[in-house]
Amino acid sequence: MKKTQANILIIDDQEDILISAKMLLKKHFENIYTLNNPKNVIELLANKTIDVVVLDMNYRIGFEDGKEGLYFLKEIKKLSPETIVILMTAFGKVETAVEGLKSGAFDYVLKPWDNEKLLETVKKAVTELRKHKRKATQNTVADSFFMGTSNAIKKAYELAEKVAKTDANVLVLGENGTGKYVLARYIHSHSMRKEAAFIHVDLGSLNENIFESELFGYAKGAFTDAKMDTPGRFEVAQKGTLFLDEIGNVPIHLQAKLLQVIQTKTITRLGESKPRPVDVRIISATNLNLKQEVAEKHFREDLFYRINTMEIILPPLRERIEDKIQLAQFLLEKMMTKYEREHVSFDEKSLEQIEKHAWNGNIREMENRIERAIILCENNRITSADLDLETITFYEESTEDLQLSDIEKITIEKVLLKNEYNISKSAEELGLSRAALYRRIEKYNITTT
Repeated sequence: MKKTQANILIIDDQEDILISAKMLLKKHFENIYTLNNPKNVIELLANKTIDVVVLDMNYRIGFEDGKEGLYFLKEIKKLSPETIVILMTAFGKVETAVEGLKSGAFDYVLKPWDNEKLLETVKKAVTELRKHKRKATQNTVADSFFMGTSNAIKKAYELAEKVAKTDANVLVLGENGTGKYVLARYIHSHSMRKEAAFIHVDLGSLNENIFESELFGYAKGAFTDAKMDTPGRFEVAQKGTLFLDEIGNVPIHLQAKLLQVIQTKTITRLGESKPRPVDVRIISATNLNLKQEVAEKHFREDLFYRINTMEIILPPLRERIEDKIQLAQFLLEKMMTKYEREHVSFDEKSLEQIEKHAWNGNIREMENRIERAIILCENNRITSADLDLETITFYEESTEDLQLSDIEKITIEKVLLKNEYNISKSAEELGLSRAALYRRIEKYNITTT
């Protein structure tokens, strides 16, 4: 039977208890330590990482009040907050153990213990510790981001850091998958509003019929399903940041309503007449060329200037050649954490392909392919076949004079062709909802047969 990798410490002043518990637990766990004096736990914790402590509550003859156990429980949690403590107490002293639970113990077992009960309790403690560590690691990875060293991306983030200190509205431009959401979060986290909410609204997938109720909220009875007063995204983001993603896809007749809210800094819920003041910082993003959209009367010029106090352009990945390998390594680390894998690496050919590939879907495409690869790879080595890059046509067109909208159309056409015009697969690869992909197909008059 394979033992679980864990460091278990048993503390009891009775030698027979220590021997008995060690014999039971060493069959199931890699490292078992024992102490007959709880005072030595401080020195031990300073030199070793202990996952679980099984701690007796009484050490003085004639005293069974558990005070020593409670004292050392608090000392252990102070010295090593992540260490899980299981208390041992004599039958009839359960109330003392309950006091220990309130002070941070994980559970307790009664002496003399049942072997299965003790083993089960320790196993649960180890599982709980692993879950806690995994969640902490995932949160750290999720909160981290990759910037890169290319001049274009460094300039974008330098500008973001400067504008973050102000309350200016920001317009982020870039192709799909270039990291507009990540940049918006970066601005928020470096602003005076960082302690308040960051609310993301994907306007590209927001149905016209619920546009106003989602953004501005509604009163009870405003429409059939309005069962209670409900705030919209503007109110939820109060004192914080509202990220309006894909703002270029808002229909022209709804742009006027959005403009009025941004201008007046008030919203009126559906079914109400009284305006409510809102204090939010607006960050907008789009993959469209809004100046061209304004010229073609698809986007209001006054709204464009309201959201565009500062404009930041994110470069596509094909223009960040020096960042490709570093980004791939960063995303691989992220996926190893997600799938609980260790020591996974790219082989030499896959790294060459990563560097040569145009990555029309940008960071999102790379992330999707690395996630697929870590699932498929064998012997912890990712090959170009695992990444499925050999079958993909590289981006050969000159992009120097192309607008963002032209590049988006070409990208969508290529992904549709590769997926044999399967809308669901294509939308997933592009990082879009099916509805958003259909809108783009209609907008660019793309043939799907």
